[in-house]
Amino acid sequence: MLETNTLEKLKVMLLEKKAKLENDLSKIAEEKDGDYQAEFKDFGREIEDNAEEIEEFTANASITETLEKELNEINAALERMKAGTYGKCDNCQEEIPVERLMAYPAAKTCLKCQKQQS
Repeated sequence: MLETNTLEKLKVMLLEKKAKLENDLSKIAEEKDGDYQAEFKDFGREIEDNAEEIEEFTANASITETLEKELNEINAALERMKAGTYGKCDNCQEEIPVERLMAYPAAKTCLKCQKQQS
């Protein structure tokens, strides 16, 4: 079981990362009902402008997907904290080592189970 001060430190880490991700997402995407959609910016009517628009939208869509996935993992970790199940492996129910949680606070599996899933 995680010590209270360790759990608080991990919660702060998760909340800071969540705020950063939400900030990053707000720069390239619009939130709609808890889901983020990359913005399509209109640079102009010229062919070159259209190519730039498509290129930027494609890049932003990919980045948005990655950031949103990470945000969902962090939100899930915060929910596990509320439920009292944070720090236990979803697969084997063993405690996830503190070192792993400090390196990746959103971890939901121990390293052994993670390797088995890969």
